[in-house]
This record gives sequence, C-alpha cells and structure tokens, in this order.
Amino acid sequence: MIDPGLKDKVVLITGGNNPFGIGAAIARAFASHGAHVFIHYFRQETNLLDVDHPQEWEHEPGLDFYYRQQGKTADDVVASIRESGAEAESWEGDLGQPENVVLLFDQAEKAFGHVDILVNNAAEYIADTFLPLDVSGGQEGEVWAGGPSTMTIDVESHDRHFAVNTRAAVILMAKFARRIIERGVNWGRIVNISADCAWGCPKEISYRASKYALESYSRSAAAELGPYGITVNVVSPGPVQSGYISPEVEEALIPDIPIRRVGRPEDIANAVVFFASEQAGWITGQVLFVHGGHRMALGQ
Repeated sequence: MIDPGLKDKVVLITGGNNPFGIGAAIARAFASHGAHVFIHYFRQETNLLDVDHPQEWEHEPGLDFYYRQQGKTADDVVASIRESGAEAESWEGDLGQPENVVLLFDQAEKAFGHVDILVNNAAEYIADTFLPLDVSGGQEGEVWAGGPSTMTIDVESHDRHFAVNTRAAVILMAKFARRIIERGVNWGRIVNISADCAWGCPKEISYRASKYALESYSRSAAAELGPYGITVNVVSPGPVQSGYISPEVEEALIPDIPIRRVGRPEDIANAVVFFASEQAGWITGQVLFVHGGHRMALGQ
C-alpha cells in the first residue's frame, strides 16, 4: 500500500458536522492514515424542515433529512474517529463572522499545537437568481424539481455567500501560510473545495460565483506560497450524496453522469487526501473535477 505520509500530521477541516457529509468523510479519511483531525462546524438555523412529516424523512435522503444532519454538532463524527484509534477535536463557530477565523486557528493550535494541512470545506448555500420572484417563484423557480426555492439576489444573500465561501477561506489560507513560514518547516498543504459549474449556474448564482472566486484565490496562493513548500489545490465535486439528494433527484441526475451514479463523500475525501499526500508534492494550483464525468456530454 502506498504511504501518503500523513501519520501525525495535523489537519484542520471546516464544515464537518454532517455525519453523511463531505467534511466528515474527509476527516475520517485523514484519521485512517494516522493524522490528527480538528473539525470546525456551524449549526445554521433553518426554517425549511418539513415539520408536518418528520418521520417520512427520518432515513430517506432529501432536503429535510439533509437539514437535520446539518443541525447536529460534530460530536458523532469526532466519536467515530476516536473509536478508530485516531485523535480528533472540534469547535463550533460562524465563519461569516471575521473574529471566528482567528479563533478557529487558536482552538486548533490549543488542541494539537500546530496545523499542517488546511481543508476549506465549509460553505454557505442559498439558491438565488437575478430574476424577480414573480418570474422565478413556484415550481419554475426551484433549482430542481422538489429542490430549494430560489430567491432574488440581494445584499444579504450575496454577502453571506462571499463571507463564508470566499473571505473566510482565503483569510484562513493567509493565516495558515504565516504559521507555516514562521515555523520554517517548508511543508504545508491547502485543499479548497469548490463545485462543478463554478464558472456560472442559473438559480445558484452567488454560491457558484463565490466558489469561482475561491478558485482564483487558490491559483494565486499556489504561485505565492510554493517557495515555502506549501501546495494549494482545489477539488471540485459534482453531485455528491451528502443526504440532500432524494431518490427522484438522483434518478434524474444519473443520465448526465457517465459513470452512472452520484458521488459519495468518500470520492471527494480520496481526492483531498491525495492532494495532501507526499505523492502530490509537485502538484499545485490545480482544479480537479471529481464528478464522474458530470456534464461532460454538455461540453462543460
């Protein structure tokens, strides 16, 4: 078996409380290679739960199931990692608040002394559009049939996306770089999670744009931080079953995926671990699409 060289490395992962999510899968993957894991999370309140049919959505994937998982702490994820024999800690904070970016590193260093690997996975998502509500509302305004309804973009929806998906990630990158340089270790890894179609997607305009901005920052960071032994890469997932894809939506998605299945969180985790590994030491500034060929038939 190839040794990725991650034993005793300290990895900081944002957005890891959903036990069925990408962040949790990344945390478990690093732990399986002997890394020490610090998980950030934030339980965002939502009024989108289907309170009239809670039992119907208790086990079947869909938006209600997903929102329930997002409302959990990271305790279950941390417990599962500790049960495997690895070390894990967690901390909750809203990365839309700038002061929490500083506090996050303080908490991670308090737990493990330093951070070797940064994975920016946390994300804000609101389906928004340029269209007025009287045009985009109702069924026609949904991102997909039965999916979240869109809202017309406003200052709040724009700023919230860029505060969490872009600003928090890039400030964490800068603070991480300073720590690596001051330690003089000449080794560090940054892996940022984007999304396929980040170059533009109707009805998800702010989410995709904020991820595209993150890709630009990542390329600049790769160029500037390379001389200090820090690689910076991006993993861009397609549709991944983190609990939000209902059976009906999954059936509709599969024809656009050549491998004929939606992604699993572990598919993304494997790519992230590779970028953090010794085997990827001469790879930087890259965007890797991990999407089963999603949208390839459309030339995108």
